[in-house]
Amino acid sequence: MAFRAVHADWGTVFAHLPDLGCGQTWEAVWKVRPPAPIVCAECRHPMHAKTSYSGLRFFAHAPHAPDCEIARQGESEAHHLLKLELASAARDAGAHAELEVRAPDGSWRADVLATDPAGTWRMALEAQLSPITAADIGARTERMLEHGVTSCWFSDRPRPPWLGTVPSLRLATADTGVVVAEGLVKFDQGGWASAPQVPVVDFLRWVFTDKVVPHVPRSGLFYPQRQLAQVWTAPRYISTEDAYLVEEERRHRLHQERYAAYQQKRERELAKIRASNAESRARAIAKATIAEERAEQLHRRAGSNLHDKLMERTEVQRAVALLESDTYNIPATAGWSWSEEHWAGGVPLIRTDEGVPTAVLDPEPGQVSGDAFRLLAGLLLLFPTKARKQRFERNTRRRRKVPMDGWHMDCVEDGPAPPSAPPSASDRRPRARALECACPNPHLVVTISGAEYPAEAAEEMGPAAALYTASCRMCGGQYKKPWRRNLTPFKSAAMSSPQRNSPDSNSATS
Repeated sequence: MAFRAVHADWGTVFAHLPDLGCGQTWEAVWKVRPPAPIVCAECRHPMHAKTSYSGLRFFAHAPHAPDCEIARQGESEAHHLLKLELASAARDAGAHAELEVRAPDGSWRADVLATDPAGTWRMALEAQLSPITAADIGARTERMLEHGVTSCWFSDRPRPPWLGTVPSLRLATADTGVVVAEGLVKFDQGGWASAPQVPVVDFLRWVFTDKVVPHVPRSGLFYPQRQLAQVWTAPRYISTEDAYLVEEERRHRLHQERYAAYQQKRERELAKIRASNAESRARAIAKATIAEERAEQLHRRAGSNLHDKLMERTEVQRAVALLESDTYNIPATAGWSWSEEHWAGGVPLIRTDEGVPTAVLDPEPGQVSGDAFRLLAGLLLLFPTKARKQRFERNTRRRRKVPMDGWHMDCVEDGPAPPSAPPSASDRRPRARALECACPNPHLVVTISGAEYPAEAAEEMGPAAALYTASCRMCGGQYKKPWRRNLTPFKSAAMSSPQRNSPDSNSATS
């Protein structure tokens, strides 16, 4: 099926034109006897004028035609109709249009070749309805460009997959005729948007006069259908996009500069805060170290076994073992001033070689404030279980008691187990041997459920003496003789000893 042929007398004739392009009528070549002397423009084989059932006029090869590309095309009627529409629109737009124009070397064939009457440009209008890959359509476009022929590909299919890979458009049929439905865009508010539908004649007139050109967008497409790699637009919109991108680059650069200045200022402020926090933590640790030394001296003089009781607790043993493991490699033991508020209810763990606090075991989140917050922020926090660790994190975060650099925490639940045998004397801090009271007039107290109660010497052991051990306030030693509870009200003045009897009595009870 072809629309162009060569008449022996009239030259090139076109089936789609009313006058065949030579001033003759269709009846002059259709169903005439003898047949009109018409041959193929390519292979020179005889052709006949024919009409389809829908009234479409075309030329067809006579039987026994050679291997002619026009004869092998097998194009559908819809394809021929689209070519006719494009050729008609090109002529109405002021260009000279020819159908099925072949390249001089046969490397390409244009469905419609639109030419400037002045001969300054040539453009192929390609009707593409059958499936084709993006690589093939790109190669055909490049072959035309090598001969100085630009191209625009048209399809009326709903979603041609190659649309946008080359200069192309999707057409649609409207009340006013064939219009451009997709591929023509305009730049609006920082992006590309679909332009209103226009007749294909107007579009070609804009293209032929360079009012619309193909463009590769560099900004986003605010597009209802899909993103396209190439579009058609007016040159003024391209200039608008360029100006917008320049302004965007300026704004981005200014934002980066402001952000960099903000980051530098923030880093300086954070450095000051970190330095201030480091000083506060150093003071808190120094204060806690002094408190540990004083508490150790007091407990040693009083002969208290508090340290030994702490070291008998499994979680304390695990925490000490974790600190002494390869993970931290810190020789540690339980502290002496564990009842102080700055430990937030936890057990302090100190270095055995320096006496400096290094960790706190199981602190209470509700007691983390003031000196306790500053001290714990600079120490390692250990917890007996993961649940306790998560509880501390959750509660301190809710109370907004979290250091700027976060807590340094670990869990002893999966840490090294405590040694099965007690450590040797060389590996432990020497115990303070329990003293035995030898005072002639002892002032006795007994600790029951964490509270002190008065006691007195007796001839026989009282009921409480079978469960608890009394100690002397004067010398700090344990009272081994019979004793019983004193039911008179407890008064610290009555129970305190004269200064002359014990020089260290104030230190022992403070």
